[in-house]
Formats: sequence, C-alpha cells, structure tokens
Amino acid sequence: MPLPLPTVWVLGDQLDPRQSALADATPDTHRLLVVESGAKLAQHHWHVQRAHLVITSMRRFVAERRAEGWDVDHRVAPSLADGLAAHRAEFAPPAVSAMEPASRDGLELLRRLEVRLVRSNQFLCHPDEFAAWAGGRRQLKMEDFYRWQRRRLGYLMDGDEPVTGRWNYDADNRERPPKDGRNRWPVPLTTPRDDLDAQVLADLPDTVWGAPPDGTWATTRAEARRRLDHFVEHLLPRFGPHEDAMLTASWHLAHAMLAQYLNLGLLHPSEVADAAEDAYRAGAVPIASAEGFIRQVIGWREYVWGTYWLWGREYGASNVLGARRQVPPVFVGRAGTEMRCLGTTLRTLHDHGWVHHIQRLMVLGNLALLAGVDPAAMTQWMWAGFVDGAEWVMVPNVVGMALHADGGRMATKPYAAGGAYIDRMSDYCRGCRFDRTKRVGPDACPYTTLYWDFLARHAERFGRNPRMAQQVRAAGRLPDLPAVRERAVEVLRRLDAGEL
Repeated sequence: MPLPLPTVWVLGDQLDPRQSALADATPDTHRLLVVESGAKLAQHHWHVQRAHLVITSMRRFVAERRAEGWDVDHRVAPSLADGLAAHRAEFAPPAVSAMEPASRDGLELLRRLEVRLVRSNQFLCHPDEFAAWAGGRRQLKMEDFYRWQRRRLGYLMDGDEPVTGRWNYDADNRERPPKDGRNRWPVPLTTPRDDLDAQVLADLPDTVWGAPPDGTWATTRAEARRRLDHFVEHLLPRFGPHEDAMLTASWHLAHAMLAQYLNLGLLHPSEVADAAEDAYRAGAVPIASAEGFIRQVIGWREYVWGTYWLWGREYGASNVLGARRQVPPVFVGRAGTEMRCLGTTLRTLHDHGWVHHIQRLMVLGNLALLAGVDPAAMTQWMWAGFVDGAEWVMVPNVVGMALHADGGRMATKPYAAGGAYIDRMSDYCRGCRFDRTKRVGPDACPYTTLYWDFLARHAERFGRNPRMAQQVRAAGRLPDLPAVRERAVEVLRRLDAGEL
C-alpha cells in the first residue's frame, strides 16, 4: 500500500512549482494531486484552443514534476470533488492542502471538502491587501491603486517618485495605426505540436469550437518564458504608441499575449514586470512603452483581481441598464456579418482564441453595450472564448468596463462609441459595406446608428454624467433622431436574426 503522505492539490490554474502550497513540500515529504474535471469541460462552450491550453499545460506540469521525482496522482474525474474523493480513498493522506483558488466557487468547494488553504502568492496584491487599500475610499480609481502599487513594489521609481517625474504615459500611447502594416510586427513564436497535443485534442468533447491550436500558445513554463523574452526584446520597444491600434494585416501587432500564462501560473507577474523594467533601465525600451506595459501588469490586472473579490458574487449579476438581449448569432458562429470590423475581430477570435484589449472593448464590448446584450450572457461567452479567460478576469471587465452594467463602479462613463472611433483607431472601415459617417439609411454604420440610439435611450441616466452630458445633449439636438431610432430597431432586428 502506498505510503500515506500529505497531499498538495495543484489546481489547473496554479501551475507554478514555486506556488505557496508547494513552498514546504518536497518529493520525499508530499504527494501531488492534479485533477482534470469533466464537469469543467461541460460547463461552457469552450474555444478549442482555450481547452487545449489548460489541459495540455496541466499534463505537461504533471510530466515535469514526475521527472523531478514527485509522486503525482493525475486523475481524470467527473468533477473536482470526485477526483479528490478517489484520491483520498486510494492514498488516505493525513492532510490535503492547496493554494487559495482564483474563483469563489473554487474557494467554497475546497472549504466544503476540508482542504487546508494556503495564502496565494500568484498575484502581487492579495485580496486582503486590496481590501485594506480600498477601505474608507468613497470611490475606487485604478490610477490611485496603480500609483500605490508602484510605490510599494518599487517599479519605475526613483525613491518615492516616478523615474521621469510622470506617473502615466497613457496619452502618448494612443497613436493611430501605422501605415507600414504587417512588416512592423515580428510574428509570434510557436512551438511544434507533439503527441501530447494530439492526445489532448482527441480527448476534447465535440462541443468545442474554433480553429485547432497552431503552436502559438505555450503549454510549459519554459516556452512561456521564451515568449516573454521575445516580447521584451522585439516588441516591447514599439508596444506603447500603438497599443490601442487595430490592423487587418496583423492580428497581434506588438501585444505581449502573456496574460494566459500569468493566469495559469506559467509566469509570475513579478518576473514579467521585472523583465520590462530591466529592459527600460538598460536603455532598450522607451519609458512610454515600459510604463504602459507595467501599468497593465501591476495596475489594471491586479485591480481587476482585487475588485472581483472585494465586490462579491452579486457584482456579477449587475445589470443597471436593463440589458436583456442574448449574445448575437454572429458572435457564436451561427451567422456571418458585413461589418468589416466585427468580421475581422471574430475571424481572429476563431483562428486564435484571442483578440487584443481594444478589439474586446471597442468592437465586441461596444456592440454588446449599444445593442443591450445581457451582461451575464456576454461574460459567459467571453470567459469560454478566450485563451486568457477566467471568471475573475471577465466579470469586472465585461460587467464593469465593457457593458457599464455596474452603474459606474469600474468606469465612470460607458465605453460607447460610433463608427468614427473604430475608423480613427483601425483600417477596418476601408472597403466596408457600411458608411461610418451615416446614421440612417441602409448603408449607415450599425455602430453609428446604435450609438446615437443608445444615448437617446439612456438620456436620463447619462445626461447627469459629467463625462457624457455633452454627447447626450448632442443626441437630443439631432434633426433626424426619430429616423435614427427607427433605423436602430431594424439594425437590432437584423443583428438578432444574424442578417447584419
């Protein structure tokens, strides 16, 4: 009978051998448990690359630990609870411990199963620390949190002040798309697929969707680290100015595409931020790019993590705008579209399980906001459709940032825009069947029509918002507003029918 060693349960998004639950464990003193859950696979309509990434990374983690001498009990079970029960029945561990999970459901499950929880070290700001920072503040602002993080962590600081005297270079990082197209952006690294990749793909249910993985997404820490080094050397120097740009010829531009590795534990935020600062200090990266990227890692990402835990489960059910429309058929692959911006973005999502933050916010999220898509339904769709999806990521970003369903707790104004914004920040409008300058008529850009209809529909609410009042007044003065609102009804009908 196997020796009854204590067990460390490693969850599928905690794949870091330096994680806190393993700090005092060795192959001689502990056994590891890794469970693949059938219930998790059945929970959503996953993008194939999302499901493949998680499961393959788990299996490679198991192989690496076994090569180091660990006894790893790797189970495929109907559920996480079933996997633990079977493990306990076979090995009778005197104790089972795990690092704190990254979701409320996971935390509640492990508590019910009497698993000893170890404080998480996967982020730079623990939820307890975030709650202490937030305590007593009338309103939370990411910029305030970011500066607090900079000071306490020391990134890009000269004593207690920022290295250049400026905290934020966001205004310098909103340049329009460059005109040199694809040649400016080195192609992403890839890793050849092997037998394990093939086996994981064969094991996935028929319900997954999207193009199969092409080796873009790393499934080991070593390959994730190689992608970090590639980004810092080749892309970070040019990341900042065009981080909000969208180009038909390049699906990735200069984006890091590292979030999924941070979310799974293949990279740690400290090593990512350290690499960016080291490159800046060495003179290899301009301050605007280094600051913009570090702000995403230690600022926005950690702020989203903190608000997810601070605001509780009920936050995910927020819907102050009363949005009830289901996710449009074109989003779920049941229809095409003549909107070039939307078609390009969804094609990239199909092919890679990823699009960058402005495509998420100002193409997908903006359309869902203007159309009144139900926030919970949109959250579920994005959670399952992106390789970096996780509940803690998507709830604040979709409910708060993209759909303004929280009434302004995450962002003080809704990120609503017509076709003019998309035209300014992309090349999508060139050759599009719709005219971004028109509000009415069969050729009117759906974003432009719905934008003015959105302002009219919510005039009472946003007319009192200092950042929206001017636009609301402008909508009220439109001579063709009745025609715009009539056209919006037709646009929404066609969107629901998959005919737009």
